[in-house]
Amino acid sequence: MENQDYNKAEKAVDNTENSLRNAATDAKWKISDLADKARDYINEKRNNDEEANQEDWFERVKANASETWEDIKDGANDAWEKTKDAAEDVKAEWNKKTN
Repeated sequence: MENQDYNKAEKAVDNTENSLRNAATDAKWKISDLADKARDYINEKRNNDEEANQEDWFERVKANASETWEDIKDGANDAWEKTKDAAEDVKAEWNKKTN
């Protein structure tokens, strides 16, 4: 197998890693932001003369986490497909050279 084939496979793995990192980085609410979001939620409820409660807050966080998971899953799926395709290309090149 030629060096360019190894480079192609390595690049596919790097792309996978980058895709997963980007999906995680792009998550809508990072853990460090939750305290600020909680304060905003409490202030919003107070401004609307409504009672802030933990159950309602958790529902908001849960909904956001669900959206975030879908974003991460899409990124991971995309990375998987790109890596799988590149690996199959490298395997086909290897088979051509060894047969």
